[in-house]
Amino acid sequence: MAGGRQGGRRRSRLRLSNIYAFKCRKSSFQEDHSQIGGPGFSRVVYCNEPNSPASERRNYAGNYVRSTKYTPASFIPKSLFEQFRRVANFYFLVTGILSLTPLSPYGAVSALLPLGFVILVSMVKEGIEDWGRKRQDIEVNNRRVKVHDGNGIFRQEEWRELKVGDIVRVEKDEFFPADLLLLSSSYEDSICYVETMNLDGETNLKVKQGLEATSSALHEDSDFKELKAVVRCEDPNADLYTFVGTLHLEEQRHPLSIQQLLLRDSKLRNTEYVYGAVVFTGHDTKVIQNSTDPPSKRSRIERKMDKIIYMMFFVVFLMSFIGSIIFGIETREDRVRAGGRTERWYLKPDDADIFFDPEKAPMAAIFHFFTAVMLYSYFIPISLYVSIEIVKVLQSVFINNDILMYYEETDKPAHARTSNLNEELGMVDTILSDKTGTLTCNSMEFIKCSIAGTAYGRGITEVERSMAMRSGGAALVGDDLDVVVDRSGPKIKGFNFQDERVMKGNWVKQREAAVLQKFFRLLAVCHTAIPETDEATGAVSYEAESPDEAAFVVAARELGFEFFSRTQNGISFRELDLATGQKVERVYRLLNVLEFNSARKRMSVIVRDEDGKLLLLSKGADNVMFERLAKNGRKFEEKTREHVNEYADAGLRTLILAYREVDENEYIEFSKNFNEAKNSVTADRESLIDEITDQMERDLILLGATAVEDKLQNGVPDCIDKLAQAGIKIWVLTGDKMETAINIGFACSLLRQEMKQIIINLETPHIKALEKAGEKDAIEQASRESVVKQMEEGKALITGSSGSQEAFALIIDGKSLTYALEDDFKKQFLDLATGCASVICCRSSPKQKALVTRLVKTGTGKTTLAIGDGANDVGMLQEADIGVGISGVEGMQAVMSSDIAIAQFRYLERLLLVHGHWCYSRISSMICYFFYKNITFGVTVFLYEAYTSFSAQPAYNDWFLSLFNVFFSSLPVIALGVFDQDVSTRFCYKFPLLYQEGVQNLLFSWKRIIGWMFNGVITALAIFFICKESQEHQLYSPNGKTAGREILGGTMYTCIVWVVNLQMVLAISYFTWVQHIVIWGSVALWYIFLMIYGAMGPSFSTDAYKVFLEALAPAPSYWLTTLFVMIFALIPYFVFKSIQMRFFPGYHQMIQWIRYEGHSNDPEFVEMVRQRSIRPTTVGFTARRAASVRRSGRFHDQLNKNFIAF
Repeated sequence: MAGGRQGGRRRSRLRLSNIYAFKCRKSSFQEDHSQIGGPGFSRVVYCNEPNSPASERRNYAGNYVRSTKYTPASFIPKSLFEQFRRVANFYFLVTGILSLTPLSPYGAVSALLPLGFVILVSMVKEGIEDWGRKRQDIEVNNRRVKVHDGNGIFRQEEWRELKVGDIVRVEKDEFFPADLLLLSSSYEDSICYVETMNLDGETNLKVKQGLEATSSALHEDSDFKELKAVVRCEDPNADLYTFVGTLHLEEQRHPLSIQQLLLRDSKLRNTEYVYGAVVFTGHDTKVIQNSTDPPSKRSRIERKMDKIIYMMFFVVFLMSFIGSIIFGIETREDRVRAGGRTERWYLKPDDADIFFDPEKAPMAAIFHFFTAVMLYSYFIPISLYVSIEIVKVLQSVFINNDILMYYEETDKPAHARTSNLNEELGMVDTILSDKTGTLTCNSMEFIKCSIAGTAYGRGITEVERSMAMRSGGAALVGDDLDVVVDRSGPKIKGFNFQDERVMKGNWVKQREAAVLQKFFRLLAVCHTAIPETDEATGAVSYEAESPDEAAFVVAARELGFEFFSRTQNGISFRELDLATGQKVERVYRLLNVLEFNSARKRMSVIVRDEDGKLLLLSKGADNVMFERLAKNGRKFEEKTREHVNEYADAGLRTLILAYREVDENEYIEFSKNFNEAKNSVTADRESLIDEITDQMERDLILLGATAVEDKLQNGVPDCIDKLAQAGIKIWVLTGDKMETAINIGFACSLLRQEMKQIIINLETPHIKALEKAGEKDAIEQASRESVVKQMEEGKALITGSSGSQEAFALIIDGKSLTYALEDDFKKQFLDLATGCASVICCRSSPKQKALVTRLVKTGTGKTTLAIGDGANDVGMLQEADIGVGISGVEGMQAVMSSDIAIAQFRYLERLLLVHGHWCYSRISSMICYFFYKNITFGVTVFLYEAYTSFSAQPAYNDWFLSLFNVFFSSLPVIALGVFDQDVSTRFCYKFPLLYQEGVQNLLFSWKRIIGWMFNGVITALAIFFICKESQEHQLYSPNGKTAGREILGGTMYTCIVWVVNLQMVLAISYFTWVQHIVIWGSVALWYIFLMIYGAMGPSFSTDAYKVFLEALAPAPSYWLTTLFVMIFALIPYFVFKSIQMRFFPGYHQMIQWIRYEGHSNDPEFVEMVRQRSIRPTTVGFTARRAASVRRSGRFHDQLNKNFIAF
């Protein structure tokens, strides 16, 4: 009933039918609608009858949505399939199955239990991650919305209960629960405002409008009691921008378009309520149809690890093959000797069917091969994958909880959305960055303007300060600056304008006051902003499509032209009357809005002023506006062009403002054609509208230009400087003008004065002449040749300067980039770009950004990182090896498509130089150590089998074999991967070149991997032979029995546990209490296990029965052997590491010397190490300062030479 009362309120009287380009009224049916009912257009919706037999026969999808990877029924089979897709797990599954056969050298339980444990841990991890998605699904599906119950009453129901045909009522600031057909709204003619940030990342509001046929009859809840209508429309599809259908209402057909469709997950804004009919539900909705799985990304280290696994498989099969041949030969020659016994009588060949029978040696060799494959399986670390997954998840937790990457202003911490790429963060070679909202704040401030050929605005931009520093002079200031400019920062968001000539009403005293009035009126009227008035204070705020537009409306308000209301009759604003000097309210009737898009690059409104004049007010980019000026409208063109260029040089974004009066007859004709184009449903509808609006937006009279500043984010220059010192290349891909991008490059130190700029564009006189002639093929050919020629000249310039310290910057515009990215020339472009210290691509489209990223990734073979904040950056983020989303003001689309989200660009420094380096170092050391310990263990198994004439006898008890990787050596390596730090945070910043260890992959090179494997072989040889020789003649029982397999195996196993854990002690750079617990705890756990397991019955513990308490522990030789083995097995590594640290240290080892030997107080040593971390040809203010010093040195050298010559 509450819903009914609310529905009865007086509806807002804002009629915008004739304003927008998407006005929908009754129109004729074009060809597209003839497809209704055919293939692809078969959907039929019975509005207000969701439970009718006709509706139920359709059997459409429900509104329950599921984003989980698994269901309760599919979890076990599907997750098992995922686990056994990994070749190592599949290998252990095969050996586990073989362990059920008589060929197995160990018990089946001991083989299958560790595999089951590893698989279980991985499945639990998968289940926990999927449960997180399930909880999100539950939250969404349990949201509530008002649904018509058929009796004129709307009741609250959960989203998941909605059916196709339901009528719903959505309140202000609520999300739409499904794709709805807009029937009516709180506004009289069914206008409503929709925020689509969740769909396309845009924060601007879109205007939707219902049909007149429904809006005129459906005002209140009770009006829906008798509603009967049928919608026939297209089938579910992913196109967010088109919709074709018809509404059958009261025996009339009405065409439907995308402007009547309210999409799921968009939000109702600035509208009290809307009524809608459910058309698409659940997985049929357009937003769900658009949700694709992100591209699967695997790190380079993980791919290399797979190669190592394959190599180990080859080694295992080769060893098994060679051992089988030797075993076959030994078996064949093991004939019965005198006395009726074979030489290997203890193997009981008489009891064997085949395995040890000399008469069946070939078959015995084949069977041995399978047994050996199982026996040598311990060369492959069974817990490697699951351990790495655990480590990466814990590393991500540290990244997410890093307080130094938390942005308090927006309450946004860093968020690693995937843990698969942690180590890639330490290997980035090239960063490809968006500019607006990424390097800059995307928080526009109106700072300057040019009106009637006069420049206004005293403010100084960051770029101008940077330019002043480049020139070595004072900061650049405006003309006639004779006042002190307030430097305390803008008091009003979006407004940083200072000029006493036009502020506080002083504009009326200017010579061109009439032009200034038209200029400010245009700012107050030509927009799509929505005013919101605070009832308590009377202050007016604005909801605008973009930060630029908000800045213009705020500027108009602050300069005395306050837009405060949008009504049925149009736009209302207050201004200072020139005649009376008093504030007056003016109302302009708003007739049409010709909307902005990236192709038009302009926006216009057609209004009727209070005198009845028809006016076209327009604003747009300079390259489209100047060509639209009338001959008598170019009075201020020359001066305005000069000012626009100056503003671009200062890093400002500019728009040209112009207007013209429209003849009544001309407007009538335009309105007729415009409405016909709007109401058409043909494929060329948009081109028809563009053609008609293009004719109207001609013969304009220039008023002036605006300039807004998009400030650099805090810390951007410092971050870029540090990343450049780390040897990371930085490319900027932006849609801005070349001049603006260049000057932003100077401001953030991507460019510097000494750099030689290689500029590639198509602004040559020849191409301009061809463009005027309109010869499309000739333009294309000439453009292609020009780009290729400029690239060749640039490459020659770089080649000619090889050996010098000159730095180059490549700047290329979007048109040229189109040709540079063609298959025939993209390698040439990449060669040129990689030879430059900085690359800036201007006027780049989203597709070009993605193509450039792909080119760098595939062409260089190095790790690429893309960073952006808007929906136009999604392709780039998904194409790069690592996508970093900035959670800024352009919505969350970039963040949702990213691998890691941060709030500010400056956090990239810590993310890469600290977390990236640590993760790379930890994962690299962890994998190397994993293979070291498994080779150590596996080689002892191999040596013992060789010692027993390859008879497939395991050196250790079944459970000793199974639990080595799971309990006695896995926890220390996990602790290494989570906590180790080769250098501290402070030294990561102080010596940024340390980062190059990851870029060049020095810590996971084949040399280092094989070195660790060789260390494992040496360790195994020391363990086996020392243990074998020392135990050979030892007595272990009162009756004189010498050491058997259980004694030798127990001793060797003890030595292995000690040695691999002590090796971890030597390898760790940074000890925490966690490492001490897991390392010494693993050793202690072995002894505890040995006592408990040995105390069990002989039927279970087999040859380990009381072996420790009765045989090993009482024997001094056991403890002495363990001690000697630890010393001799670790001496080779210790000697090698000592020599390397003293005479051939790596870069991180030099930094460790600083820390360990107190060199941090030795400025000469620190500076010597630091100098290795500064590249001579790079970007950033450090490079700029160094270049300045070099220039100064050359200047003084020249003075000295001149003096000597004199």
